[in-house]
Amino acid sequence: MITALVAGLPQDTLAQVPGVSEVCADRPSATGISPFAAAPQSAVAGAASSDRPASDLNCIDLFSTNRGAEATGVIELRRPWSPYGVTVTADGRHRHALTAWIRGLPNPLALGPYTAFVAWATPLALDPVVRLGEVTNGLNQLGEVAFNKYLVWITAEESGDVTERSGPLILRGRSPSSRMGAHDLMALAPSAEEGVKHTGPLSPNMDEQMVNPGNSWVLPPTYAGIPMLPGVMSVRPSVSPMALKTDASALPEAIPSEVIRLPHGGTLDLEAGFVRKTVGNRELAMLAFNQQIPGPLLEVTEATRIFVNFRNETPMPTAIHWHGLRLDNRYDGVPGVTQDPVLPGETFQYQLYFPDPGIYWYHPHHREDVQQELGLAGNMVVESAESGYYNTVAHEEVVMLDDLLLGPEGFVPFGDESANYMLMGRFGNVFLTNGEPEYGLEVTAGDVVRFHFTNASNTRTFNLSFRPTDTDTGTPLPIKVVGSDVSRFERESLAESIVLAPAERYTVEVLFPEGGTWSLANRVQGINHRQGLFLEEETILGRVTVSGATPLSTNESVSGAHAFEMLRTHEDVVTDIDKYRHLFDAPPDLELVMSLKVDDLPMVVEQSMNLDWVYFNPVEWTGTMPVMNWATSGNEVSWILRDSATGAENNDIDWRFQVGDVVRVRVKNDRSAFHAMQHPLHIHGQRFLVLEQNGVRNENMVWKDTVLLPAGSTTDILLELTNPGSWMVHCHIAEHLESGMKFVFDVEGTLE
Repeated sequence: MITALVAGLPQDTLAQVPGVSEVCADRPSATGISPFAAAPQSAVAGAASSDRPASDLNCIDLFSTNRGAEATGVIELRRPWSPYGVTVTADGRHRHALTAWIRGLPNPLALGPYTAFVAWATPLALDPVVRLGEVTNGLNQLGEVAFNKYLVWITAEESGDVTERSGPLILRGRSPSSRMGAHDLMALAPSAEEGVKHTGPLSPNMDEQMVNPGNSWVLPPTYAGIPMLPGVMSVRPSVSPMALKTDASALPEAIPSEVIRLPHGGTLDLEAGFVRKTVGNRELAMLAFNQQIPGPLLEVTEATRIFVNFRNETPMPTAIHWHGLRLDNRYDGVPGVTQDPVLPGETFQYQLYFPDPGIYWYHPHHREDVQQELGLAGNMVVESAESGYYNTVAHEEVVMLDDLLLGPEGFVPFGDESANYMLMGRFGNVFLTNGEPEYGLEVTAGDVVRFHFTNASNTRTFNLSFRPTDTDTGTPLPIKVVGSDVSRFERESLAESIVLAPAERYTVEVLFPEGGTWSLANRVQGINHRQGLFLEEETILGRVTVSGATPLSTNESVSGAHAFEMLRTHEDVVTDIDKYRHLFDAPPDLELVMSLKVDDLPMVVEQSMNLDWVYFNPVEWTGTMPVMNWATSGNEVSWILRDSATGAENNDIDWRFQVGDVVRVRVKNDRSAFHAMQHPLHIHGQRFLVLEQNGVRNENMVWKDTVLLPAGSTTDILLELTNPGSWMVHCHIAEHLESGMKFVFDVEGTLE
């Protein structure tokens, strides 16, 4: 219907078509003029306007060749639906669904022996060239593209059915990512040539070290294959390194996580203290709950209430936040909000209630950039009282993912007066899966395994897949996505990877069809900023060894493999959400903007970062600029949550609700910020639905407590307020939280 309407519109009214006017029309383009409006680029200096997503990250302008005459167009890059906050391939390439609005195409017969126009996409190397489909004036749905950098061509062809391009080029455009170029630091950031001169190679293993005599900082590991210039290497944090226990020899040895099953009214004694843990060839002083890394795995049944007697045997004040639980506010574990910090040697009793089945976790909420990184985190599994809540499987695994930032001897120091790594967060260089450098699982051919994944890292977003170990080109196993933070999805779906931002959880099922070894791989696309190139990175986090080669038909009754291809609809979730569907088209009640303020950054950092304005990766998957990131602290960086209506920021935001309120909140991740990046937004004590991103409706919902918001995106959530008390909202990148990216809202009233 829309296509028919658009095709009949006069060309000069095309910019008013719904969709193009909201995102890609009436905006500056890469060349300064939109195909649908004459607005100078200086009007917004490359930023998105305040009432639409970041158009320069989400749109491609189409410009005509000589043969195209007056033809012009624009393509919106929409995110195809996925269960996650971003949609990527198993290799980490962002998937884009292309919607094109075109006008002014001439009669193809006037150009030669041609009858149709066809759209194509190709990476910058011009191979392969992928057919997108026949196009006409008006609205065109062009399918998906998953290249890192690419061009879009529209050509005149003999037939709309051709599979290879041979006709003349009429329109052409390039992806926003293709504008990312190599940094000419010596020309554009002259301070990069200045500073301490270093002779000899800088290795990622820190074989060479540089020490600032003023505050004894040691240069952190650099990134393999991306050398930094002397001016970059000479910067140092403005805060002091934190003095922590480094001699692990006399500490008790860390032990693996133990499963603790607690009945209603049960009690757990939980102590936080230092332990000795060997990671690779390093003996580390780490923190642990009950000497366990991860902490004890708690198993309870839905509607259970338990007691936790916590003792703090660390040298730092702390508290425990029970992430995702809709529990009594006084036990939420936020120092200064719900309780006083638990001082060294002191105790606190938590009372926990578990209203929702699923996977949850617990961690500190006081300098969590340090305490969580050092090992204080554990999982909680809440089993449903309902029989058959999950599918029948052969194995059920709880998997906690983390990364540590280590030098040759131990942890790269943390900032003392403030966290450092404040700009992008502290990316680790050593991965831990359930506390070990490599995860292992043994199953039988035909088994279905249910995995509950939790991301406990400070800042890293993972993209996980299961791949054949003996080949680099093997197809990843299909993954059935069942649930996330606070519930199951309305409908199960199949995916080829699992994207987890910090603090997110996903429950998935995987069928291992035949004997062999499968790698649990994290594959992402980082950016080499020096060269302006995408950088593919793969880390093997573990292996699943599959014994036997039994055909599935003989193993069905044991493994549940016969049901794997069936995608259930969870009617209870659908019914639970139904009562809110009448609100899905309502305007937003509140709006938050995520942004950044910087002050007194080292000159080389400011000059170098300013080169990135033309493109921001929707997700910073990996820390390819570690020294510049390391040198930033709360003295220079303030991450911001801003109430658009009042202008109030962070703790000055004053939101008040009543029990039973349901509000639509629009969250805009400011593309024009000094350094736009993704933020995992966490809301304590309540649950919410993700309604849409960049105006595209979410068609398969799940109750969440944390949502990944890509750079430059606009995301609408529906927040259900059922739990009275004072609750925190914050970014779950630990260093962003420490910079002040948080506020507290109040819910008044009583539970019915």
